[in-house]
Amino acid sequence: MASGRSVRMLLGVLALFGALSARATAADQPAPRVRRPNVILFLVDDMGWRDCGVYGSTFYETPHIDAFARKAMRFTDAYAQPLCSPTRASLMTGKYSARHGITSATGHQPPQPEGFQFLPETAPPGQAMRTPVSKNYLEPSEYTLAEALRDAGYRTAHIGKWHLGLTSPHWPEQQGFEIAFHCHPDPGPPGGYFSPYGVRRTGEPKGQLRVGTITDGPDGEYIVDRQAEEAVKFIETRSDKPFFLNLWCYGVHGPWGHKEAYTREFQARIDANARQKNPIMASMMRSVDECFGKILAAVEKNGLADDTIIVFNSDNGGNVHSNTAGDAEARPRRAPNPALADWKKWAGNEAPTSNWPLRDGKGTLYEGGTRVPLMWSWPGRIAAGATNASVVGHIDLYPTLLELAGIPRPKQQQMDGESYASVLRGTGPIARDAFFNYFPHGRSPGRAGGVWVRRGDRKLIRWFGTPPEQRFELYDLKADLAETTNLAATSSEEVRQLDALIDDFLKETGATSPRDNPAFEAQSPSR
Repeated sequence: MASGRSVRMLLGVLALFGALSARATAADQPAPRVRRPNVILFLVDDMGWRDCGVYGSTFYETPHIDAFARKAMRFTDAYAQPLCSPTRASLMTGKYSARHGITSATGHQPPQPEGFQFLPETAPPGQAMRTPVSKNYLEPSEYTLAEALRDAGYRTAHIGKWHLGLTSPHWPEQQGFEIAFHCHPDPGPPGGYFSPYGVRRTGEPKGQLRVGTITDGPDGEYIVDRQAEEAVKFIETRSDKPFFLNLWCYGVHGPWGHKEAYTREFQARIDANARQKNPIMASMMRSVDECFGKILAAVEKNGLADDTIIVFNSDNGGNVHSNTAGDAEARPRRAPNPALADWKKWAGNEAPTSNWPLRDGKGTLYEGGTRVPLMWSWPGRIAAGATNASVVGHIDLYPTLLELAGIPRPKQQQMDGESYASVLRGTGPIARDAFFNYFPHGRSPGRAGGVWVRRGDRKLIRWFGTPPEQRFELYDLKADLAETTNLAATSSEEVRQLDALIDDFLKETGATSPRDNPAFEAQSPSR
């Protein structure tokens, strides 16, 4: 019996030793490397919230975008800045424009020198406020989304409009992109939307002298088609590394180059009573949709769909002002304007688009200027065909992508954005109480702009430099999406609370806000 017990004990010891040895051996082996997902950010220029079928358009034809929506999570309450450069800077930095300082679409202008005074000491005597000057470039010290992904082992490419710096120290190659297809000044090549584009490799970018990496294609090639070609080439480049493709589409921004065959087709379908009826815009949206479709097809063809996050977004609300009868830019000029003449031929005085039921459009703080389409896809990880009403925005893309890719948030980059990976995964809400939008520029010279805060369904706009009785606009976006009824006069306590949040926001971000003009001379009312 003793001998039997000894044998059993010996066998037990040997089994335990074997298990411990196996565990030690496994611990000594490196953990299998988990491949991070590819990332595609497809950003459309000037596309309004209603400018595709899935968001409500019945005139524009966007079959690829609409099909993508059935595989994606679609956001109804996503925001951008009222103009392109501020949004693009926020996408790259995770910061509000109040913090990074790019507050207007000035990325095509020369960078300001060191020590530049962004708030002028004075202003014309007829102007009540001194309005801040937008920074014209993205600071090289920013640790961009592209740099974070590159340093985590990604191949990175930027294709298209940049608008974050005119000169080469501020080009995408200096901000984390290993491959770049672009030209400066923006918004596009001097030859317009069709090749030959006329972009030079070297020189000083200025006026019609565009400098960058865009090369001519076959005569008549359309720039948005070329963007798709360059994107597919990048996707199909074989590599052990994941990739980040940052495609910022030239469509549907001016100078509104369009394929006339498409435009003619849409012109024949115009319903005079419809809100959206611009055949040039419809033509350009079809080209944008085709570009997006080619990228989706390349992802599928190369077996990458399950390993690729795709984000579809726009940089600001739809343009409802350009080339209309009341637009100063559309009035007769001394010099001929071929782009404007072409517009009049096809679209007359019709605005590029309509954002109805949203109020106003690009360049304003109303919903039509800041609410944009946003969709995310990642098969098996983000619910396909879902619709979500979370309030999210441009500042959140950077931290959200990092979390989804399993990349730590960089300590060297201060961010205002919050990750909403939990929203995409369906595990919880975004951890934020209020969202802000800062735009200290008015559409008219001398106007000082404003700032808004959204908390829940309530949105408060504070206008700079206006009389107290006109300073605030408060809207209930759930009941009044069109922002027709200002509740400020009857909701003084709520206005006070939300305005206090704006004060904290301006202080915390270090915003350069409009200030009183010491040279202001109030105009006497005419008799």
